Amino acid sequence: MKIKMRLKALSTSAFRSKFHLKEKEIDIVKDRGLDVVKRHAIEFIDVRLAPAFPKKDGKQTPFRNHPVFIAQHATGTCCRSCLSKWHEIPRGRELTGGEVEFVAEIIMEWINRDMKV
Repeated sequence: MKIKMRLKALSTSAFRSKFHLKEKEIDIVKDRGLDVVKRHAIEFIDVRLAPAFPKKDGKQTPFRNHPVFIAQHATGTCCRSCLSKWHEIPRGRELTGGEVEFVAEIIMEWINRDMKV
């Protein structure tokens, strides 16, 4: 329920709602499958988002070349500032296991929805 409510709120943002998967990212999902893409999401979150003070915070998430990156921008999970603003996950402390799972789940839900459009 929390994910659906967050995605609905994000859809009202002109910036967040402009993101959509392009052919290259769709092909990655089709070729590798959702399980692999979710594993990638968790790996990216662990390295780029979970630390209390991520390296290059605010600039660590590219805007293309992987469906997870596109989804992170669409879901406000691209940096610690956006996590704080959109998901009330405070900056300055490491993400908990539950928060990592929540971020991965909202990313995957967005990818699933965008693939069906």
